[in-house]
Amino acid sequence: MSGTRTNMRIDKWLWASRFYKTRALAAKACDLGRVRLDGALAKPARDVKIGDRLNVTNDSGLYEIEVVELSEIRGPAAAAQKLFSESEESREARAKLLAEKRVMAQFESLPEAKPTGRDRRMLNKFRGRER
Repeated sequence: MSGTRTNMRIDKWLWASRFYKTRALAAKACDLGRVRLDGALAKPARDVKIGDRLNVTNDSGLYEIEVVELSEIRGPAAAAQKLFSESEESREARAKLLAEKRVMAQFESLPEAKPTGRDRRMLNKFRGRER
């Protein structure tokens, strides 16, 4: 997968390594401060190279990874996992967070039915979206 390139844009690498579904989402995550390169906030156009350490936050949690390989294309998940190596502490922290979410889901009460039109109007009024 790696060519002769020694560096590439971080948003493109995050997309190719399947941390984000689209390159636009990867760029937005960089803009929102969810991606750190060697401890500093990373802008989407910042170059990433082999050996860089990244902290990436997405829906699955916080990943502490090291760039192992560069790729311009988005391949299958098995190939994308070869682009980085994740620290053991990061894996354990995400597993712990997932277990906590599962336990909390047991105590979460879901509504018995969809909100009625009246309920929706009351919610909109409460949220300040009254027409």
